[in-house]
Amino acid sequence: MAFEKSIHLADCKYRYTISSNVKKFTLRDTTFVQNKIGNYELHRLLEKVPNSGEGFPLKITINKDLSGFKLSITDKSGLRNINIFKNEDHHILQEKFYFLMQSLVDRQVFEQEEV
Repeated sequence: MAFEKSIHLADCKYRYTISSNVKKFTLRDTTFVQNKIGNYELHRLLEKVPNSGEGFPLKITINKDLSGFKLSITDKSGLRNINIFKNEDHHILQEKFYFLMQSLVDRQVFEQEEV
């Protein structure tokens, strides 16, 4: 998957675009970690029950020049993308995803537009 300026996950209410105001120190403040090649990564486990270890990993990677990003929600193995928005059984996971993304929008990491 290549880095993109804007991403819309299937069945998600919003499209997310990397903000032109994003700063490297903001990424570090919001718990992004810089990897060996300089990209910034955020890993979260979207879980129904906190600290259960049962859920789907969310991974956001922003390239080192802050011009593009990748966003994925996968199964435990990290190989298959999962659509948490398709089924109403994942309502709690959807709320947690939207809460996390809204916090990143508030910090000007991303911009969101309704689809």
